[in-house]
Amino acid sequence: MTSPPKDRYNGVWLIFFMLGLGTLLPWNFFMTATLYFTSRLAEPATDRIAPGDDSDFLNVSNSLNISETEMRSLEPVRTPLQSKFNNVMTLCAMLPLLIFTCLNSILHRRIPQNIRIAGSLVAIFLVFLLTAIFVKIEFSPVTFFTLTMIKIVFINSFGALLQGSLFGMAALFPASYTAPIMSGQGLAGTFAAFSMICALASGSALEDSAFGYFITACAVILLALLSYFALGKLEFYQFYTVENLKNNSVNSSPNDVELKKDLLQKGDHGAEPGASATEKQSILSILKKIWVLALSVCLVFTVTIGIFPSVTADVQSTIAGDSEWGKYFIPVSCFLLFNLFDWAGRSLTSLVMWPGKDSKLLPIMVAARLVFLPLFMLCNVMPRSYLPVYLAHDAWYICIMVFFALSNGYLASLCMCFGPKKVNVHEAETAGAIMAFFLSLGLALGAGFSFLLRILV
Repeated sequence: MTSPPKDRYNGVWLIFFMLGLGTLLPWNFFMTATLYFTSRLAEPATDRIAPGDDSDFLNVSNSLNISETEMRSLEPVRTPLQSKFNNVMTLCAMLPLLIFTCLNSILHRRIPQNIRIAGSLVAIFLVFLLTAIFVKIEFSPVTFFTLTMIKIVFINSFGALLQGSLFGMAALFPASYTAPIMSGQGLAGTFAAFSMICALASGSALEDSAFGYFITACAVILLALLSYFALGKLEFYQFYTVENLKNNSVNSSPNDVELKKDLLQKGDHGAEPGASATEKQSILSILKKIWVLALSVCLVFTVTIGIFPSVTADVQSTIAGDSEWGKYFIPVSCFLLFNLFDWAGRSLTSLVMWPGKDSKLLPIMVAARLVFLPLFMLCNVMPRSYLPVYLAHDAWYICIMVFFALSNGYLASLCMCFGPKKVNVHEAETAGAIMAFFLSLGLALGAGFSFLLRILV
Protein backbone atom coordinates (compact mmCIF):
# COMPACT_ATOMS: atom_id res chain seq x y z
CA MET A 1 0.00 0.00 0.00
CA THR A 2 1.32 3.44 -0.94
CA SER A 3 2.22 5.48 2.11
CA PRO A 4 -0.01 8.50 2.64
CA PRO A 5 1.56 11.95 2.19
CA LYS A 6 2.97 13.62 5.26
CA ASP A 7 0.88 16.09 7.21
CA ARG A 8 3.23 18.98 6.42
CA TYR A 9 3.82 21.22 9.42
CA ASN A 10 0.98 19.28 11.11
CA GLY A 11 -1.38 21.50 9.13
CA VAL A 12 -4.40 19.17 9.20
CA TRP A 13 -3.82 18.39 12.90
CA LEU A 14 -3.70 22.10 13.78
CA ILE A 15 -6.81 22.91 11.73
CA PHE A 16 -8.70 20.07 13.44
CA PHE A 17 -7.58 21.58 16.76
CA MET A 18 -8.82 25.00 15.66
CA LEU A 19 -12.16 23.58 14.58
CA GLY A 20 -12.51 21.83 17.94
CA LEU A 21 -11.76 25.11 19.68
CA GLY A 22 -14.33 26.90 17.55
CA THR A 23 -16.96 24.29 18.38
CA LEU A 24 -17.10 24.90 22.14
CA LEU A 25 -15.42 28.26 22.78
CA PRO A 26 -18.54 30.29 21.85
CA TRP A 27 -20.76 28.30 24.19
CA ASN A 28 -18.21 28.42 27.02
CA PHE A 29 -17.99 32.18 26.72
CA PHE A 30 -21.78 32.32 26.65
CA MET A 31 -21.93 30.33 29.89
CA THR A 32 -19.25 32.50 31.49
CA ALA A 33 -21.40 35.57 30.88
CA THR A 34 -24.33 34.19 32.90
CA LEU A 35 -24.06 37.04 35.40
CA TYR A 36 -24.43 39.53 32.56
CA PHE A 37 -27.60 37.84 31.27
CA THR A 38 -29.23 37.65 34.70
CA SER A 39 -28.37 41.29 35.40
CA ARG A 40 -30.24 42.30 32.24
CA LEU A 41 -33.31 40.47 33.55
CA ALA A 42 -33.57 42.61 36.70
CA GLU A 43 -36.40 45.08 37.11
CA PRO A 44 -35.25 48.66 36.41
CA ALA A 45 -34.05 50.36 39.59
CA THR A 46 -31.84 53.32 40.40
CA ASP A 47 -30.63 52.28 43.83
CA ARG A 48 -29.63 48.66 43.24
CA ILE A 49 -26.11 47.32 43.12
CA ALA A 50 -25.13 45.62 39.88
CA PRO A 51 -24.96 41.85 40.26
CA GLY A 52 -21.43 40.57 40.50
CA ASP A 53 -19.94 44.03 41.26
CA ASP A 54 -18.45 42.90 44.56
CA SER A 55 -15.91 45.73 44.82
CA ASP A 56 -18.59 48.44 44.87
CA PHE A 57 -20.74 46.25 47.06
CA LEU A 58 -18.05 45.93 49.73
CA ASN A 59 -17.22 49.65 49.55
CA VAL A 60 -20.86 50.55 50.19
CA SER A 61 -21.05 47.98 52.98
CA ASN A 62 -17.96 49.40 54.70
CA SER A 63 -19.04 52.99 54.31
CA LEU A 64 -22.38 52.27 55.99
CA ASN A 65 -20.61 50.27 58.72
CA ILE A 66 -22.93 47.28 58.35
CA SER A 67 -22.11 43.63 57.85
CA GLU A 68 -22.04 41.94 54.46
CA THR A 69 -24.92 39.69 55.51
CA GLU A 70 -27.04 42.72 56.41
CA MET A 71 -26.08 44.38 53.17
CA ARG A 72 -27.10 41.32 51.19
CA SER A 73 -30.52 41.48 52.81
CA LEU A 74 -30.98 44.94 51.32
CA GLU A 75 -30.50 43.70 47.76
CA PRO A 76 -33.63 43.34 45.65
CA VAL A 77 -35.22 39.92 45.53
CA ARG A 78 -34.39 38.00 42.35
CA THR A 79 -37.10 38.33 39.74
CA PRO A 80 -38.90 35.22 38.39
CA LEU A 81 -36.98 35.53 35.12
CA GLN A 82 -33.66 35.63 36.97
CA SER A 83 -34.58 32.64 39.11
CA LYS A 84 -35.58 30.44 36.18
CA PHE A 85 -32.84 31.58 33.79
CA ASN A 86 -30.33 28.77 34.49
CA ASN A 87 -32.92 25.99 34.34
CA VAL A 88 -34.53 27.25 31.13
CA MET A 89 -31.11 27.88 29.61
CA THR A 90 -30.07 24.28 30.32
CA LEU A 91 -33.28 22.98 28.77
CA CYS A 92 -32.91 25.18 25.68
CA ALA A 93 -29.30 24.04 25.32
CA MET A 94 -29.53 20.29 25.90
CA LEU A 95 -32.69 19.45 23.93
CA PRO A 96 -31.55 20.97 20.60
CA LEU A 97 -28.06 19.55 21.16
CA LEU A 98 -29.43 16.04 21.54
CA ILE A 99 -32.04 16.30 18.77
CA PHE A 100 -29.75 17.77 16.12
CA THR A 101 -26.88 15.45 16.97
CA CYS A 102 -29.31 12.58 16.35
CA LEU A 103 -30.50 14.15 13.09
CA ASN A 104 -26.90 14.61 11.96
CA SER A 105 -26.53 10.83 11.73
CA ILE A 106 -29.06 11.00 8.88
CA LEU A 107 -28.42 14.50 7.49
CA HIS A 108 -24.76 13.81 6.75
CA ARG A 109 -25.91 11.48 3.94
CA ARG A 110 -28.07 14.16 2.33
CA ILE A 111 -26.30 17.48 3.02
CA PRO A 112 -22.72 18.04 1.78
CA GLN A 113 -20.02 18.32 4.43
CA ASN A 114 -19.05 21.88 3.38
CA ILE A 115 -22.59 23.12 4.00
CA ARG A 116 -22.88 21.37 7.35
CA ILE A 117 -19.54 22.61 8.73
CA ALA A 118 -19.07 26.00 7.07
CA GLY A 119 -22.79 26.79 7.26
CA SER A 120 -22.91 26.00 10.98
CA LEU A 121 -19.86 28.18 11.67
CA VAL A 122 -21.38 31.09 9.74
CA ALA A 123 -24.70 30.73 11.59
CA ILE A 124 -23.01 30.65 15.02
CA PHE A 125 -20.87 33.65 14.03
CA LEU A 126 -23.96 35.66 13.13
CA VAL A 127 -25.71 34.73 16.38
CA PHE A 128 -22.73 35.88 18.47
CA LEU A 129 -22.31 39.04 16.43
CA LEU A 130 -25.97 39.79 17.13
CA THR A 131 -25.42 39.01 20.83
CA ALA A 132 -22.52 41.48 20.97
CA ILE A 133 -24.69 44.17 19.35
CA PHE A 134 -27.50 43.48 21.83
CA VAL A 135 -25.13 44.35 24.70
CA LYS A 136 -25.46 47.99 23.66
CA ILE A 137 -29.24 47.92 23.09
CA GLU A 138 -31.86 48.24 25.81
CA PHE A 139 -34.63 45.62 25.98
CA SER A 140 -37.37 44.88 28.46
CA PRO A 141 -36.54 41.87 30.69
CA VAL A 142 -39.16 39.66 29.01
CA THR A 143 -37.98 40.55 25.51
CA PHE A 144 -34.33 40.04 26.44
CA PHE A 145 -35.12 36.68 28.08
CA THR A 146 -37.00 35.48 24.99
CA LEU A 147 -34.29 36.61 22.57
CA THR A 148 -31.58 34.99 24.70
CA MET A 149 -33.34 31.63 24.78
CA ILE A 150 -33.92 31.73 21.02
CA LYS A 151 -30.20 32.38 20.53
CA ILE A 152 -29.32 29.49 22.83
CA VAL A 153 -31.51 27.15 20.79
CA PHE A 154 -29.87 28.27 17.54
CA ILE A 155 -26.32 28.08 18.95
CA ASN A 156 -26.74 24.54 20.23
CA SER A 157 -28.64 23.34 17.16
CA PHE A 158 -25.91 24.46 14.79
CA GLY A 159 -23.26 23.47 17.33
CA ALA A 160 -24.62 19.91 17.34
CA LEU A 161 -24.47 19.73 13.54
CA LEU A 162 -20.94 21.14 13.60
CA GLN A 163 -19.69 18.77 16.29
CA GLY A 164 -21.23 15.68 14.71
CA SER A 165 -19.88 16.62 11.28
CA LEU A 166 -16.38 17.23 12.65
CA PHE A 167 -16.23 13.86 14.39
CA GLY A 168 -17.60 12.23 11.25
CA MET A 169 -14.92 13.90 9.13
CA ALA A 170 -12.15 13.03 11.59
CA ALA A 171 -13.28 9.40 11.51
CA LEU A 172 -11.89 9.14 7.96
CA PHE A 173 -8.39 9.86 9.24
CA PRO A 174 -6.05 7.86 11.51
CA ALA A 175 -7.39 7.50 15.05
CA SER A 176 -4.99 10.12 16.40
CA TYR A 177 -6.75 12.83 14.35
CA THR A 178 -9.85 12.79 16.54
CA ALA A 179 -7.64 13.82 19.48
CA PRO A 180 -6.98 17.42 18.26
CA ILE A 181 -10.73 18.07 18.05
CA MET A 182 -11.18 16.83 21.62
CA SER A 183 -8.13 18.80 22.72
CA GLY A 184 -9.40 21.98 21.08
CA GLN A 185 -12.71 21.58 22.89
CA GLY A 186 -10.81 21.18 26.15
CA LEU A 187 -8.84 24.36 25.54
CA ALA A 188 -12.12 26.21 24.93
CA GLY A 189 -13.21 25.57 28.51
CA THR A 190 -9.79 26.50 29.88
CA PHE A 191 -9.73 29.76 27.95
CA ALA A 192 -13.22 30.70 29.16
CA ALA A 193 -12.40 29.85 32.80
CA PHE A 194 -9.20 31.88 32.65
CA SER A 195 -11.10 34.81 31.16
CA MET A 196 -13.60 34.60 34.01
CA ILE A 197 -10.82 34.80 36.59
CA CYS A 198 -9.20 37.75 34.81
CA ALA A 199 -12.52 39.59 34.75
CA LEU A 200 -13.00 38.86 38.44
CA ALA A 201 -9.53 40.20 39.25
CA SER A 202 -9.91 43.34 37.13
CA GLY A 203 -13.28 44.31 38.59
CA SER A 204 -14.49 45.36 35.13
CA ALA A 205 -18.18 45.99 34.54
CA LEU A 206 -20.33 43.06 33.47
CA GLU A 207 -21.38 44.80 30.28
CA ASP A 208 -17.80 45.42 29.20
CA SER A 209 -16.76 41.86 30.04
CA ALA A 210 -19.72 40.40 28.14
CA PHE A 211 -19.03 42.51 25.06
CA GLY A 212 -15.40 41.38 25.11
CA TYR A 213 -16.48 37.73 25.47
CA PHE A 214 -18.80 37.84 22.49
CA ILE A 215 -16.40 39.72 20.21
CA THR A 216 -13.63 37.26 21.10
CA ALA A 217 -15.96 34.37 20.30
CA CYS A 218 -16.76 35.96 16.93
CA ALA A 219 -13.04 36.29 16.13
CA VAL A 220 -12.36 32.63 17.01
CA ILE A 221 -15.31 31.39 14.94
CA LEU A 222 -14.16 33.46 11.95
CA LEU A 223 -10.63 32.05 12.31
CA ALA A 224 -12.05 28.50 12.47
CA LEU A 225 -14.09 29.16 9.31
CA LEU A 226 -11.04 30.40 7.40
CA SER A 227 -9.05 27.39 8.64
CA TYR A 228 -11.71 25.03 7.34
CA PHE A 229 -11.59 26.61 3.87
CA ALA A 230 -7.81 26.10 3.86
CA LEU A 231 -8.22 22.45 4.90
CA GLY A 232 -9.46 21.26 1.51
CA LYS A 233 -6.26 22.42 -0.20
CA LEU A 234 -3.97 20.21 1.91
CA GLU A 235 -2.73 17.02 0.24
CA PHE A 236 -2.93 14.99 3.45
CA TYR A 237 -6.59 15.91 3.85
CA GLN A 238 -7.39 15.10 0.22
CA PHE A 239 -5.80 11.66 0.50
CA TYR A 240 -8.09 10.54 3.31
CA THR A 241 -11.44 12.11 2.40
CA VAL A 242 -14.12 9.84 1.00
CA GLU A 243 -14.98 12.28 -1.79
CA ASN A 244 -11.40 12.38 -2.99
CA LEU A 245 -11.06 8.60 -2.86
CA LYS A 246 -14.25 8.14 -4.87
CA ASN A 247 -13.27 10.69 -7.48
CA ASN A 248 -9.84 9.17 -7.97
CA SER A 249 -10.75 5.49 -7.70
CA VAL A 250 -10.40 5.04 -11.48
CA ASN A 251 -6.81 6.28 -11.46
CA SER A 252 -5.82 4.46 -8.28
CA SER A 253 -2.77 2.25 -8.32
CA PRO A 254 -3.11 -1.41 -7.33
CA ASN A 255 -1.25 -0.64 -4.12
CA ASP A 256 -4.15 1.52 -2.88
CA VAL A 257 -6.64 -1.36 -2.86
CA GLU A 258 -6.39 -2.02 0.88
CA LEU A 259 -7.28 1.55 1.77
CA LYS A 260 -10.01 2.02 -0.85
CA LYS A 261 -11.61 -1.39 -1.18
CA ASP A 262 -14.58 -0.49 1.02
CA LEU A 263 -15.27 2.59 -1.07
CA LEU A 264 -15.00 0.67 -4.34
CA GLN A 265 -17.50 -1.87 -2.99
CA LYS A 266 -20.09 0.82 -2.36
CA GLY A 267 -23.06 1.31 -4.63
CA ASP A 268 -24.23 4.67 -5.86
CA HIS A 269 -26.16 5.20 -2.63
CA GLY A 270 -23.31 4.30 -0.28
CA ALA A 271 -24.44 0.78 0.62
CA GLU A 272 -22.42 -2.42 0.30
CA PRO A 273 -23.68 -5.06 -2.14
CA GLY A 274 -26.07 -7.33 -0.30
CA ALA A 275 -26.53 -4.86 2.55
CA SER A 276 -29.96 -3.55 3.50
CA ALA A 277 -31.11 -0.57 1.48
CA THR A 278 -32.59 1.24 4.46
CA GLU A 279 -30.56 3.79 6.44
CA LYS A 280 -32.07 2.57 9.68
CA GLN A 281 -30.67 -0.93 9.23
CA SER A 282 -27.32 0.55 8.20
CA ILE A 283 -27.11 2.63 11.37
CA LEU A 284 -28.15 -0.34 13.51
CA SER A 285 -25.48 -2.53 11.94
CA ILE A 286 -22.83 0.09 12.72
CA LEU A 287 -24.17 0.53 16.25
CA LYS A 288 -23.77 -3.21 16.90
CA LYS A 289 -20.04 -2.82 16.25
CA ILE A 290 -19.46 0.25 18.44
CA TRP A 291 -22.13 0.02 21.14
CA VAL A 292 -19.63 -0.59 23.96
CA LEU A 293 -17.63 2.54 23.11
CA ALA A 294 -20.82 4.53 22.47
CA LEU A 295 -22.23 3.65 25.89
CA SER A 296 -18.83 4.31 27.44
CA VAL A 297 -18.60 7.89 26.14
CA CYS A 298 -22.22 8.41 27.20
CA LEU A 299 -21.42 7.26 30.76
CA VAL A 300 -18.29 9.42 30.90
CA PHE A 301 -20.29 12.60 30.33
CA THR A 302 -23.30 11.49 32.37
CA VAL A 303 -21.03 11.20 35.42
CA THR A 304 -19.20 14.43 34.64
CA ILE A 305 -22.19 16.69 33.98
CA GLY A 306 -24.17 14.99 36.77
CA ILE A 307 -21.77 16.28 39.41
CA PHE A 308 -20.04 19.21 37.67
CA PRO A 309 -20.82 22.01 38.24
CA SER A 310 -24.16 21.50 40.04
CA VAL A 311 -22.44 20.01 43.13
CA THR A 312 -18.78 20.91 42.69
CA ALA A 313 -19.50 24.66 42.37
CA ASP A 314 -21.20 24.68 45.79
CA VAL A 315 -18.14 23.44 47.68
CA GLN A 316 -16.77 26.04 50.12
CA SER A 317 -13.18 26.51 51.22
CA THR A 318 -12.42 25.55 54.82
CA ILE A 319 -9.02 27.29 54.98
CA ALA A 320 -9.73 30.64 53.32
CA GLY A 321 -10.93 32.55 56.36
CA ASP A 322 -10.89 36.26 55.51
CA SER A 323 -8.32 35.88 52.74
CA GLU A 324 -8.83 36.42 49.02
CA TRP A 325 -8.63 32.63 48.48
CA GLY A 326 -12.30 32.34 49.38
CA LYS A 327 -13.17 34.63 46.46
CA TYR A 328 -11.09 32.65 43.96
CA PHE A 329 -11.59 29.14 45.38
CA ILE A 330 -14.38 28.01 43.03
CA PRO A 331 -13.17 29.88 39.89
CA VAL A 332 -9.69 28.38 40.31
CA SER A 333 -10.22 24.99 42.02
CA CYS A 334 -13.43 24.10 40.22
CA PHE A 335 -13.62 25.71 36.78
CA LEU A 336 -10.01 26.47 35.86
CA LEU A 337 -8.59 23.28 37.35
CA PHE A 338 -11.22 21.10 35.73
CA ASN A 339 -10.76 22.62 32.29
CA LEU A 340 -6.95 22.53 32.50
CA PHE A 341 -6.76 18.83 33.37
CA ASP A 342 -9.63 17.93 31.08
CA TRP A 343 -7.63 19.56 28.28
CA ALA A 344 -4.52 17.68 29.42
CA GLY A 345 -6.42 14.38 29.35
CA ARG A 346 -7.79 15.02 25.87
CA SER A 347 -4.34 16.01 24.60
CA LEU A 348 -2.69 12.97 26.18
CA THR A 349 -4.32 10.70 23.59
CA SER A 350 -2.07 12.31 20.98
CA LEU A 351 0.88 10.63 22.73
CA VAL A 352 -0.56 7.38 24.08
CA MET A 353 -3.75 5.44 23.39
CA TRP A 354 -4.04 2.82 26.13
CA PRO A 355 -5.95 0.55 26.62
CA GLY A 356 -6.74 -0.56 23.06
CA LYS A 357 -10.07 -0.26 21.26
CA ASP A 358 -10.97 -3.92 21.92
CA SER A 359 -9.81 -3.97 25.53
CA LYS A 360 -12.34 -4.81 28.24
CA LEU A 361 -10.38 -2.57 30.58
CA LEU A 362 -11.61 0.63 28.89
CA PRO A 363 -15.31 0.26 29.83
CA ILE A 364 -14.23 -0.87 33.31
CA MET A 365 -12.20 2.33 33.73
CA VAL A 366 -15.19 4.35 32.54
CA ALA A 367 -17.52 2.66 35.04
CA ALA A 368 -14.97 3.22 37.83
CA ARG A 369 -15.53 6.98 37.46
CA LEU A 370 -18.83 6.55 39.30
CA VAL A 371 -16.76 6.73 42.49
CA PHE A 372 -16.35 10.48 41.92
CA LEU A 373 -20.05 11.05 42.64
CA PRO A 374 -19.93 10.13 46.37
CA LEU A 375 -16.42 11.62 46.74
CA PHE A 376 -17.56 15.09 45.69
CA MET A 377 -20.80 14.80 47.65
CA LEU A 378 -18.76 14.14 50.83
CA CYS A 379 -16.73 17.33 50.35
CA ASN A 380 -17.71 20.60 52.01
CA VAL A 381 -20.77 21.23 49.79
CA MET A 382 -23.00 23.96 51.21
CA PRO A 383 -25.87 24.08 51.85
CA ARG A 384 -26.45 20.39 52.55
CA SER A 385 -29.31 18.45 54.15
CA TYR A 386 -28.48 14.75 54.44
CA LEU A 387 -24.88 13.65 53.98
CA PRO A 388 -22.05 14.34 56.45
CA VAL A 389 -18.81 16.09 55.47
CA TYR A 390 -15.88 13.66 55.49
CA LEU A 391 -13.53 15.39 53.01
CA ALA A 392 -13.61 18.94 54.33
CA HIS A 393 -10.07 20.16 53.59
CA ASP A 394 -9.50 22.04 50.32
CA ALA A 395 -6.69 19.64 49.40
CA TRP A 396 -9.15 16.72 49.19
CA TYR A 397 -11.38 18.63 46.81
CA ILE A 398 -8.48 19.74 44.62
CA CYS A 399 -6.98 16.23 44.36
CA ILE A 400 -10.34 14.68 43.49
CA MET A 401 -10.94 17.39 40.89
CA VAL A 402 -7.58 16.73 39.20
CA PHE A 403 -8.23 12.98 38.74
CA PHE A 404 -11.88 13.62 37.85
CA ALA A 405 -10.98 16.08 35.06
CA LEU A 406 -8.01 14.10 33.75
CA SER A 407 -10.00 10.89 33.50
CA ASN A 408 -12.90 12.70 31.82
CA GLY A 409 -10.73 14.14 29.06
CA TYR A 410 -8.61 11.02 28.49
CA LEU A 411 -11.36 8.38 28.50
CA ALA A 412 -13.80 10.48 26.46
CA SER A 413 -11.13 11.18 23.86
CA LEU A 414 -10.15 7.49 23.69
CA CYS A 415 -13.75 6.45 23.07
CA MET A 416 -14.26 9.06 20.37
CA CYS A 417 -10.99 8.07 18.66
CA PHE A 418 -11.62 4.31 18.77
CA GLY A 419 -15.32 4.23 17.81
CA PRO A 420 -14.96 4.90 14.06
CA LYS A 421 -11.99 2.52 13.86
CA LYS A 422 -14.16 -0.52 14.66
CA VAL A 423 -16.11 -0.23 11.40
CA ASN A 424 -15.33 -0.33 7.67
CA VAL A 425 -13.88 2.74 5.96
CA HIS A 426 -17.11 3.78 4.26
CA GLU A 427 -19.00 3.44 7.59
CA ALA A 428 -16.54 5.59 9.55
CA GLU A 429 -18.31 8.93 9.05
CA THR A 430 -21.65 7.53 10.21
CA ALA A 431 -19.90 5.89 13.19
CA GLY A 432 -18.38 9.25 14.12
CA ALA A 433 -21.80 10.89 13.98
CA ILE A 434 -23.28 8.12 16.16
CA MET A 435 -20.49 8.58 18.72
CA ALA A 436 -21.22 12.32 18.77
CA PHE A 437 -24.89 11.55 19.42
CA PHE A 438 -24.04 9.36 22.44
CA LEU A 439 -21.71 12.08 23.70
CA SER A 440 -24.61 14.55 23.56
CA LEU A 441 -26.92 11.97 25.14
CA GLY A 442 -24.49 11.74 28.05
CA LEU A 443 -24.57 15.52 28.44
CA ALA A 444 -28.38 15.54 28.50
CA LEU A 445 -28.64 12.63 30.96
CA GLY A 446 -26.03 14.22 33.19
CA ALA A 447 -27.93 17.53 33.21
CA GLY A 448 -31.10 15.75 34.35
CA PHE A 449 -29.24 13.57 36.86
CA SER A 450 -27.57 16.64 38.42
CA PHE A 451 -30.85 17.79 40.03
CA LEU A 452 -31.18 14.51 41.93
CA LEU A 453 -27.53 14.47 43.07
CA ARG A 454 -27.76 18.01 44.42
CA ILE A 455 -30.92 17.17 46.36
CA LEU A 456 -29.27 14.12 47.94
CA VAL A 457 -26.34 16.09 49.42
